[in-house]
Amino acid sequence: MTPFDFDTQIDRRGTASEKWERYRDTDILPMWVADTDFMSPPGVIKALHERIDHGIFGYTDAPESLVQTVIKRMASEYNWSIESDWIVWLPGLVCGLNLACRAVGTSQDTVIAPQPIYPPFVTAPRLSDRHVTQIPMVDHGQRRVLDFDALEANITEQTQLLLFCNPHNPGGTVYKREELTRLASIAEQHNITICSDEIHCDLVLEPGLVHIPLASISETIAQRTITLMAPSKTYNIAGLGCSFAIIPNPQLRRQFNQVRKGIVPSVNLLGYTAAEAAYATGDQWNTKQLDYLRANRDYLVKEINQIPGLSLLPIEATYLAWIDISGAKLENPVRFFEEAGVGMSPGRDFGDDRYMRLNFGCPRALLEEAVRRLRIALINHLPV
Repeated sequence: MTPFDFDTQIDRRGTASEKWERYRDTDILPMWVADTDFMSPPGVIKALHERIDHGIFGYTDAPESLVQTVIKRMASEYNWSIESDWIVWLPGLVCGLNLACRAVGTSQDTVIAPQPIYPPFVTAPRLSDRHVTQIPMVDHGQRRVLDFDALEANITEQTQLLLFCNPHNPGGTVYKREELTRLASIAEQHNITICSDEIHCDLVLEPGLVHIPLASISETIAQRTITLMAPSKTYNIAGLGCSFAIIPNPQLRRQFNQVRKGIVPSVNLLGYTAAEAAYATGDQWNTKQLDYLRANRDYLVKEINQIPGLSLLPIEATYLAWIDISGAKLENPVRFFEEAGVGMSPGRDFGDDRYMRLNFGCPRALLEEAVRRLRIALINHLPV
């Protein structure tokens, strides 16, 4: 097995893997939660071994070297100049969404979120005693983007916060500069704060597309944006729990830090270690991973669109396929696909039960077997 081997199937059974334990002792392939089946970069594994060999695991602050690595990365990747005190370290990105909802506005204010969307975008406002209004995604050719007209039409005096996702989960859209500029203009016009989930920013698959952090568009929008990022999805280190928020506005940052007190713990030392090693040494590995994921994506889009009852639009980013199953007319899609031997995320959890989400961040042989099972199940289900 070479350092950049994405074909080898690593047995994750018996490791308490959330992904694999769901279907323990069954013949169901786990293609649901967004964690890949690839071994993390060699530099990450080496750094973890070295930190463990030190032998002491006490309370740990964010290493200054990691802070500088993130600052340099924002400058080199996005031409975005940030400062060290803008960074707030978090043990996960979901808690960042929840903190943003608590930090902005007051009880019974309204938070806007896209639909479909990653489920915590809907639960976080409700857990924070906020109302949530969902705005649909609309088709622009082969892409789905936020309906900006619907967004403006649904803004009220109680609207304080917009939860935004770029690249989009589950749709895989990478927003273009002109789209981000329009979003920024709406936020500025209506005095709305934006929490921008950009966790998949290093997983852009479509050649010619680039990720643009919303807050890098202008100083004005930066002052009303909480940007959430993490190395977890890209380098498969989610279990180590290291994410961060970038908040340029000092008052907004104080509010964010205030609501986390006594509730959200610090990042653990191995999380910091893995994050720094991933960003400092993992770019070459990720380039190879993107090549592999791009090939998986191309294979999957072609094959899914040849299976009766299913369709799949192009995927610009992420390793998540948002599959339209409406043509299959299934009474219980989750049960149907699990009985076929493929465990996917139900579209209803994201706000649209006409879809299922499939994780293709896995060795090609596993993906091919999943496609084979889907094809057989749909062919047997649908009349000729």
